[in-house]
Amino acid sequence: MRTIAWVTDSTAMLDADFAREHDVYVVPLCLIAGDEVYRENVDITSEQFYEKMREHEKVSSSQPPIGEFIQLYESLKGHYDDIIVIHCSSELSGTYNSSVQAAEIADTPIISIDSKIGAFPLREMILQGILYQREGLSALEIRDRIQGMIHDMSFYMIPASLSQLHRSGRVSGTQLVISQLLSIHLLLRFQEGKVIVEDKIRTVKKARLKLLDMLKKDIEHVRHVCIMHANNMEGAFKLKEEIMHMAPLLRIEIASFIPVAGIHAGEGTLALAWIKNHYSALGRLGAPISTMA
Repeated sequence: MRTIAWVTDSTAMLDADFAREHDVYVVPLCLIAGDEVYRENVDITSEQFYEKMREHEKVSSSQPPIGEFIQLYESLKGHYDDIIVIHCSSELSGTYNSSVQAAEIADTPIISIDSKIGAFPLREMILQGILYQREGLSALEIRDRIQGMIHDMSFYMIPASLSQLHRSGRVSGTQLVISQLLSIHLLLRFQEGKVIVEDKIRTVKKARLKLLDMLKKDIEHVRHVCIMHANNMEGAFKLKEEIMHMAPLLRIEIASFIPVAGIHAGEGTLALAWIKNHYSALGRLGAPISTMA
């Protein structure tokens, strides 16, 4: 079996021990609070950074320095038969493009995948890819299988704050003003790597019900969903109870939202993601995230 190195970023929600065990190299994004810069999930946990968000008026994030990618690819060159690179959406971060450019500078051949998403679906793509590797598929076959998963992904989010989303260009000024004046909550959806407005709803409860309606449309083809929250465990458990009532046999995972997403959507944000026609590789590979319920 050919050896494969996986290169991804910290939005993939992978545990460090799991990554080392399976030759997954995780390059962290940068989190900025005031004058301090932290490497996501290396220098600071999600919970710790949400505390920082309360202490600082200005928080932001940035892609990893290209030099980190160059150094990584130079160290990997010649040690693996193939290198599969998969990152968060290129529409939302420059991480993917920096990684591909760095591989060219380092003269390191790679097989690259733009996941067009991040968080739980990105993690699942990597887990499934590792299983495909164990089954003996080639790196190109694995790439094609993973790209097929992209079309079956669903990712919805109820942001707690639209101010940062507006500053980053993901929500228009008109949408921000209307939501503030009328106390409207937005239900956002990932589409082709971008975040779009799925619906405008008056209460958080109705937003959760709308979220359940979206899941119900796919429920016959879904075996595993992930609820993500930005320091909002109470809201996550409420959503879990509602999903259990609707689909008692569904596997429901709860995970802390990656800080990069929390920065843009605000503390208290809830999200729900699933992949149709996909049996999670979690049980067959262990538990690669640190926060589960």
